[in-house]
Amino acid sequence: MSEGRGRLAAYWERQQERLDELERKRALRLPAWRTRKRRRTLSVLVVLGDLILIAGAALFHSGPSTVFVVCWFGGCVIAGGAHYLLRILTGKMSGGFSLRLDEREREWRHRVTFVSYQILVVLMMVAVFYSLIIADTEDGGVRGAMMACALLVTGTTLAGVILGWSLPDDDPEDYTDFEGVPPV
Repeated sequence: MSEGRGRLAAYWERQQERLDELERKRALRLPAWRTRKRRRTLSVLVVLGDLILIAGAALFHSGPSTVFVVCWFGGCVIAGGAHYLLRILTGKMSGGFSLRLDEREREWRHRVTFVSYQILVVLMMVAVFYSLIIADTEDGGVRGAMMACALLVTGTTLAGVILGWSLPDDDPEDYTDFEGVPPV
């Protein structure tokens, strides 16, 4: 039993070291972008991409297929790219272990996670009602599944959007722990 526990502890330590190394690399990226204005711009782009994705799901099998493809993949590229950049700019608060965060970061993360979870529940209820409304139409089940997928993606990006919108400007001294980081 202790051998298995030792393996698990060693695995856990390797995972934490790997995530710390990723955070060190991310801290070196986009130093001039670590402002509230840039994060807010990216937050708006994520929401815009999510709305385009939802519009594509609403047009699935009810409008021209080229419009759906453009909306679906365009929304994925816009929301996905902006969300990736937001995760870099919000740092370990958006993806790290809670144990690695200080008190302020942990409080922000828990608050944002709770709010985004509540919004995700509301979005899933919207998906259920949308599916019930279109159930009797042609391809109603597939259209409902596409809308549920779009709303689920929207709900999962909300924590990053809220963090990106509400965090203050980064303090350049926060990144002096990482060697080689140029001042902002």
